[in-house]
Amino acid sequence: MADEEKQDTQAAAPAEAPTETAVAPAAEVAPAETAPAPAEQSAGQEGQQRGGDRRGGGGDRRGGGGDRRGGGPRGRNQRGPRQQKEDDGIAEKVIHINRSSKVVKGGRRFGFSALVVVGDKEGKVGLGTGKAREVISCITKGTEVARRNMVSVSLNGSTVPHEVYSIYGGARVLLRPASPGTGIIAGKTVRAVLESAGVRDVLSKSLGSKNPANLAKAALQALQQMRRREDVMAGRDK
Repeated sequence: MADEEKQDTQAAAPAEAPTETAVAPAAEVAPAETAPAPAEQSAGQEGQQRGGDRRGGGGDRRGGGGDRRGGGPRGRNQRGPRQQKEDDGIAEKVIHINRSSKVVKGGRRFGFSALVVVGDKEGKVGLGTGKAREVISCITKGTEVARRNMVSVSLNGSTVPHEVYSIYGGARVLLRPASPGTGIIAGKTVRAVLESAGVRDVLSKSLGSKNPANLAKAALQALQQMRRREDVMAGRDK
């Protein structure tokens, strides 16, 4: 029995040797099979880059379309008039907007009127009224009328040359000179006219009617009555 066991172990020993030799080639082949992996990764990266380039190019084309739409002639025409108005140096202020209604068969029809004052704050001021069915249209009309009716007024630095009392309809406005730093002591209607003309220091008092249109016209009339000493002496040849 002992001899048979020895023969079995001797016979089993050669059988285990081939298994060790068979494993060695497998270990050598493994790197060869994993070697193409970098090439596959590089191919995948190139494909992703080409796909990303195509997507990025599409984004550039869309951006170019946006530039073409923004730079069209229609956009330039719309921005032109606004830039010209802003560069004129003429300030525009809406003093009052009045709404009126007319009863018709289908209901009520509304209309609007706007009182606008414009000026360069250097001695030129104008007043205008516009009427339309819409607020924006009436303001535009009032501004155009005010620009056409601009007049020059006489100022003594930042204040008025002398005291003046103006009457227009039921409104009465009194203007007096003030020392520098006083500011404009006036209501919102008279203040808008004085600021547009360039007055920065003045004392005023509004008497009588509080109608914005009459107050604004009375203030403008008071400014037109102003005369400087130099102008009066020049008119007398002195």
